[in-house]
Amino acid sequence: MNISGVIQGVATIAWIAFLGVIGTMVVRAGRNQPAKGFVSLAVILLVAGILLTSIGAGLVFIQPEERGIVISAFAAKGYREATLQPGLRWIIPFAEQVTVYSISRQTYTMSSTTGEGQVTGEDSIRARTKDGQEILIDASVIYSIDPTKIIELHINWQNRFQDELVRPTSRNTIRDAVSQYNVEEIVSTRRVEMEALITKSLTDEFSANDLTLVSFLLRDIHFSTEYAAAVEQKQIAEQQAQQAKLVVEQKKQEAEQARQVAQGQADAAVIAAQGAAEARLINAQAEAQANQLLSQSLTPTLLQYQYIVKLAPGVQTIFVPSGNQFILPLPDTTTP
Repeated sequence: MNISGVIQGVATIAWIAFLGVIGTMVVRAGRNQPAKGFVSLAVILLVAGILLTSIGAGLVFIQPEERGIVISAFAAKGYREATLQPGLRWIIPFAEQVTVYSISRQTYTMSSTTGEGQVTGEDSIRARTKDGQEILIDASVIYSIDPTKIIELHINWQNRFQDELVRPTSRNTIRDAVSQYNVEEIVSTRRVEMEALITKSLTDEFSANDLTLVSFLLRDIHFSTEYAAAVEQKQIAEQQAQQAKLVVEQKKQEAEQARQVAQGQADAAVIAAQGAAEARLINAQAEAQANQLLSQSLTPTLLQYQYIVKLAPGVQTIFVPSGNQFILPLPDTTTP
């Protein structure tokens, strides 16, 4: 609650009551009625009005985000050299007055979109690049008043600093920065560098004029219709070239995959052939070794036994006359 405002409100009520009592006294006097009691009331209301008005004029409440400059008839320079800090403060009634400034952050926006900026309608910055292209820039400047330089700001700018300092300085600085870059650099490779250049320039300009730059925001960049169409065609061509490059790369990968599959199949066939050959060689070696072992195991007695077994597998008994030869001659097992 603003105590100064409350006191001034009560003072106003006292003055209204005083005027009402005076009017009543005049009416009663015109009717020859006594007004002795009203005189005392009028004096009390007059004193209360003067006192409350003086107190209300001498009390100033400064909000936490504000600072006050005291314009004084008793100061040598016409103002107090110290600003009023937040809280309830006292000044000399009727001889001093206070101008209050907010030190909180403020945003000044310049945009082509209606309703976004301080200026109604189109308010983007029209600038020309190093290669002659015209572009439109939407930007915001976030700044605050330097609390230590409020008196200097008041002397130099009063309440005109936003329209006569922030706006023109920002627009001029942006145009100067844009003129140092080609349009393609602003769009892609050097946009961040350009923003840093603008921020540095604005910081120096604001500091020299008792303001503090908090941040510069490059919101958007617009191009002329002709340049936008040219950029779109270039992007389409680049995308088509990129797509063709991807297709070629895909075909190369497919060809490589096919080659690897064919190579794998050829390698598999060679391995299979080598395996078959090695298997045949192993089988032949095993068969030869088996034949050798079998040859070593054949004796005359075994051959005769096998001969008889093969001769008559169903014959269990053979009667041979005593002293006679076998019916069939046994094979000769002697080595010639």
